[in-house]
Amino acid sequence: MAITMEQLLATLKATGEETRLRILALFKNGELTVTELVSVLRQSQPRISRHLRLLCEAGLLERHREGTWIFYRLAYGSEQAKLIKSIMNFCPYDDQILQHDQERLVEVKRERDKKAAEYFEENAKNWDKIRSSYVPEKQVEDFLLEEIKGKKIDDLLDVGTGTGRMLELFSSYTKHGIGIDLSREMLAIARSHLEQNDIDHMHVRQGDMYDLALSDHSIDLVIFHQVLHFADDPLAAIKETARILRNDGCVIIVDFLPHKIEKLREEYAHRRLGFSNSEVSEWCVATDLKITKTEVMKGRELDIGIWIAHKNQKSI
Repeated sequence: MAITMEQLLATLKATGEETRLRILALFKNGELTVTELVSVLRQSQPRISRHLRLLCEAGLLERHREGTWIFYRLAYGSEQAKLIKSIMNFCPYDDQILQHDQERLVEVKRERDKKAAEYFEENAKNWDKIRSSYVPEKQVEDFLLEEIKGKKIDDLLDVGTGTGRMLELFSSYTKHGIGIDLSREMLAIARSHLEQNDIDHMHVRQGDMYDLALSDHSIDLVIFHQVLHFADDPLAAIKETARILRNDGCVIIVDFLPHKIEKLREEYAHRRLGFSNSEVSEWCVATDLKITKTEVMKGRELDIGIWIAHKNQKSI
């Protein structure tokens, strides 16, 4: 649908002010909070919030909440979003004011990355200990990339995104991706990784796998990569996934096969000790998904199962 005269005027009005143009210029490489914008622009929080509200109302920015934090980013998918990206191509980034804004933004991101790195360093030892006991990640990733080769993926969802690795891995194969996670610390790491790799069409947000804030039939590919063993109710998570999946969409589940390593419950908060083929099949039957491929990968202590499911033809 083409942009209307009203939308065009609203877009031009929203961008036709110095502070709002400076704000938009800061969003070319990812998400920012109000606090971060205040630090960069050296203006009061109420004033920045007012400008952000106007930009959101004009359809140029979108916002999402993570606890007490609110993240903003350039809007995706709307006609106004397409227009604002065109306008930003003409933005004079060599202007002295905008250059100073970018320099302060670098400092803000450096501090954010430092905090994320400290958290990752504190916890990485535990993750590495678990990873060493199962299948090498490259083996799993190579298999996943081979499976999606040649497929059209407009919208991707990575449930329990963690460090954002799946978003990074699939970034060359999809137009737009979202990663959700409950941990703000992990989301900070994911944002840092995406920005460091200049991946601006993938973003992350705090979210609940049982209550995805996404429209019905809006996603082409959903990934559960080593997340369901933490879930209280994996079936409910799969059911919510089936709701948002497009009719030609696909769900990929990567997780442990059944094992008896109890320390993963005690030390790493795993709720389930893996899943059998029959259990995953029951989830899919109950949610109108049909498993089209399974793969078993043998590890040193733990084996990995990969299940690929599509919308059942009867539900289309």
